[in-house]
Amino acid sequence: MHKILAIAWNMIKRTIGSRKGLLIHILVPSIVVAGVIFITGGMEASNPVLLYGNRDAGTAGGHLIAELERTGAYTLKEVKDEAELKEAVIAQEGSAGLWIPADYTANILQGNRPQVGMYELRTSESSILVKMKVDTIVSEMTAAAGLIQAADTSGEADQTAQFAAVLEQAREHNVGSIRTDYDLYPRQTLGVATGMTLLFLMNLVSSTVTQILKDRTGRTMMRMFSAPVRAYEITLGNFLGSCMVGVIQILVVLVLGKWVLRYDYEVPMTFYFLVLATFMLVAMGIASTIAGLLRNPKNAGMINMLILTPTCMLGGCFWPLSIMPEYMQKAANFVPQKWAIQAVDLASTGGGWDVLWQPFAVLGLMAAILLVIGSSVMRPSEASIGV
Repeated sequence: MHKILAIAWNMIKRTIGSRKGLLIHILVPSIVVAGVIFITGGMEASNPVLLYGNRDAGTAGGHLIAELERTGAYTLKEVKDEAELKEAVIAQEGSAGLWIPADYTANILQGNRPQVGMYELRTSESSILVKMKVDTIVSEMTAAAGLIQAADTSGEADQTAQFAAVLEQAREHNVGSIRTDYDLYPRQTLGVATGMTLLFLMNLVSSTVTQILKDRTGRTMMRMFSAPVRAYEITLGNFLGSCMVGVIQILVVLVLGKWVLRYDYEVPMTFYFLVLATFMLVAMGIASTIAGLLRNPKNAGMINMLILTPTCMLGGCFWPLSIMPEYMQKAANFVPQKWAIQAVDLASTGGGWDVLWQPFAVLGLMAAILLVIGSSVMRPSEASIGV
């Protein structure tokens, strides 16, 4: 057993024992993931700012602003005039700008559907939601004005008073709906943080397997085998060393994110560690399979990088899978990153093992197949043994 541990410890020292290894495999991943957590964590905490200007002399403009404020989804900021609103939107002081003209209520009472001025520097999710909410509120006000006109033939002043009374009753929301959406959906920022962690973990495992391949082609394994060390001890030592290096990186990233930056992963840390550790085994199988096929350390490093980035892009490490074309979403089922991120997303939404078994089963099957295929690179070759 001590021989296996000695080989594993030697692998750890060679990978992260130097300043260069510590910087590349521990410090850089921790800094990058911490930066992603810091930025995305701040984005989750604040509502988008909605700029508005209301010049309506009636009650419709005030009702529209009050209903938008009632949602609690926006931070409303009033401006003086339309020119200031445009400048504020250009300066990105808010995600969108809303301008209500002076004759807004009068146009609604005349049976028209007046347009609300909408300014945005670029289309975003928050600006689209504002448009949808405004359309809904305007439709309700237009319908109420139409009913008043149909039921009452009195003067315009009486219709204005009735319209104001209807809007006053509407703001009380005596009739409403029960909220059943308790935000039980995964945060996109959690997927990005997980994806960046998977990217660096896969890169680390690839570097350890490349070192094993160098030992094999450089006949270091042959010299080890000439000592009183058996082939399975060399294989287990290399495997254990690669796993321990990955575990160290995972622990450093999790400690920094959870207990230093206070980021809420929305899943238990033991479960999150289990997902990353399972993915690490799959990444080791991929890297060792490639190394076993090429038998050349230089080519193995290049091929690993060519596989690492595309699979991370396809697996949703940098953006949600939902924005990709359907054929790419189907292709993502063949990369492990997709299943690791899916496991975290399912757990963050309250999913139990009745749904979590599938991503873990896929990751486990990938790890088993790839490690069996690529295990030849972790042990001395037949030629080396015979020398």
